[in-house]
Amino acid sequence: MDISLSKLPWWGQLGAFVILGAASIYGFYNFYASQVGAELEIKETRLAALRADINKGVATARRLGEFQAQVTDLERRLDALKNVLPEQKDVADTLRRIQGLATQSNLTLLRFTPAAARQQPLYLEVPYQLIADGSFHNLALFFDRVSKFPRIINVGDISISAKPRQEPNSTITATLTATTFVLQEAGGRGGRGAPPAR
Repeated sequence: MDISLSKLPWWGQLGAFVILGAASIYGFYNFYASQVGAELEIKETRLAALRADINKGVATARRLGEFQAQVTDLERRLDALKNVLPEQKDVADTLRRIQGLATQSNLTLLRFTPAAARQQPLYLEVPYQLIADGSFHNLALFFDRVSKFPRIINVGDISISAKPRQEPNSTITATLTATTFVLQEAGGRGGRGAPPAR
């Protein structure tokens, strides 16, 4: 069978060209353009995500000065907290500080004996047995100064006895335990608890 477009009438030739053109467009769209379009959509999605990440990075970079100021503030606060709860046990420093508080309160420390430390989850309790000589008023001043001291010092196990021979500033002998605390960061992570309130 011999088929030739030139033998068809003009409207048949036109119809054949339209059908052939439609088939070509359909094939081009299905086998090439749709795949390219899908890849283009994926790339546009990735581009949008990258632009969002860049915008977040730029916004964070703009706030860098603010973050540095926050870090400086937190480091300053940490240093202040280390005065309250130091990281090292220092018996000599503790003796000097407690002796200073006693002297300011007109108390005489007769004995200062470190006792066995007790390990807690986040901190170490370091107790000291004290024997002080003075008056009730001076002992109360000492307790008041200890309560206002920047470092945590708990006072307990208080025993007060009157002296047989009393003098104006020496009417009692007091035995007590002053407990200080040392921060234990390395062994205490994940633990619970904090030094008890004085």
